[in-house]
Amino acid sequence: MTRTLLIGGARSGKSAYAEELATSSSASGKQVIYVATAQSGDAEMAQRIARHRQRRDAVWLTVEEPIELGAAIEKYSKPDTVLLIDCLTVWLSNLLFSEKIDFPEVGTIAPPACFYTQRAALLQALAQAQGDVILVTNEVGQGIVPQGAVSRWFVDEAGRLNQAVAAACERAVMTVAGLPLTLKG
Repeated sequence: MTRTLLIGGARSGKSAYAEELATSSSASGKQVIYVATAQSGDAEMAQRIARHRQRRDAVWLTVEEPIELGAAIEKYSKPDTVLLIDCLTVWLSNLLFSEKIDFPEVGTIAPPACFYTQRAALLQALAQAQGDVILVTNEVGQGIVPQGAVSRWFVDEAGRLNQAVAAACERAVMTVAGLPLTLKG
């Protein structure tokens, strides 16, 4: 069992690389379960989701889970499976906006209660996963500090989440310009 974190910026090639890793696992007899966190909230996101679907191997099982990622890992992680989870930062955004809270432009952000329970459930399920897990996430903290309390909260929490997941993984790989750069393992 191997847990791998794939991190990179937008259009860095991280999802394509994750799919390559999953295809390799599939060739060795493991069932690939693609856990998609994105939700189609507008036409642009619907197009992104459609492009991802077109790239997937037809024999892969796709599970759409925008909130309860830990429960999905518990349910689907078996010794003969590889879970490809795409993506943690979309999932984090889903959690942040799950209760339709009107956040202030400045000041402290109090995330929905589900943020804490779902984050803890993800980390616990990841630690107890029985099969391989490939997690895709965005590196959002290498730019300037964003304006607005919600954006700053998101960048901070994405960084904390990525650190916690990387610590729980045996491998961590950063993709830049389509090239995988091994950070750990």
